[in-house]
Amino acid sequence: MATYGLKVFTGNSNPELAQRICDCLEIPLGKALVTTFSDGETRIEIGENVRGADVFVVQSGAPPVNDHLMELLVMVDALKRASARRITAVIPYYSYARQDRKNKPRVPITARLVADLITRVGANRILTLDLHAGQIQGFFDVPVDNLYASPVLLPFIREHFDNHLVIVSPDAGGVPRARAYARRLQADLALIDKRRADANKAEAMTLIGDVAGKTAVILDDMVDTGGTLVEAARAILDRDAREVHACATHAVLSGPALERIEQSGLKSLVVTDTLPLRPQAVQCEKIIVLPASHLFCQAIRIIHNEDSISSLFEILH
Repeated sequence: MATYGLKVFTGNSNPELAQRICDCLEIPLGKALVTTFSDGETRIEIGENVRGADVFVVQSGAPPVNDHLMELLVMVDALKRASARRITAVIPYYSYARQDRKNKPRVPITARLVADLITRVGANRILTLDLHAGQIQGFFDVPVDNLYASPVLLPFIREHFDNHLVIVSPDAGGVPRARAYARRLQADLALIDKRRADANKAEAMTLIGDVAGKTAVILDDMVDTGGTLVEAARAILDRDAREVHACATHAVLSGPALERIEQSGLKSLVVTDTLPLRPQAVQCEKIIVLPASHLFCQAIRIIHNEDSISSLFEILH
């Protein structure tokens, strides 16, 4: 593989993931100073020549979200002004994705605002994983590659859970994803009908489907406060499921999430490393982290070599 002109940089959101991607690509991580001035302003200095280079900036929407978003914007601007040939923003977890529509009067569509900021500052392409809503790709005026986590999660599910499976979608929006996994795994499908009272608060869980005597796997794109996940697990166990596991791409795990998960009936929570876990989460025996670096490595190599990226989507076709 020709890697001439390929460079990967990162901010402070998930440097470990960026390093693993570079190890897979067999290139060094780009040199950059990413810090703040004494008043808190973001300070970026690119430490090597990028003129004419194909540059990938790995920056996830990890907390503090706004600080890391600003790092991404300032780094892209610095690279553009340093005459990089092409700049791809690699955003493993796209923050603000849940604010993708006006669901009540006088609220913003912040997912679109973030897309505008990233493109206007100079990003030529976006690479991300399991967007909360696929239509967010249309918010960008540049190409977007929205990868699936299925090449990471499916092999784990096949290897560690028995064949008598039921894949459970925690809401109606996740049904297409759950159906695709169930088809690949030759498993049954169930759905949680969820009525949300307020942000980060879910109630009125109704299970649609047969889970009795089966191993249930709740499948979602993210776990934030864990309220939906824990209530879904309780509803499934109340319907005589043998055991309940959960798989999610992005482990946000904010607020009381860890305490809820540890006290819940979940046997395990399988996530990817798109977001770094805080120390308490690392110590939680129920949480299993799978690396997504190889998936991003493949995508970056394909994009750099101007090949077709469609092969990375075939897993759910």
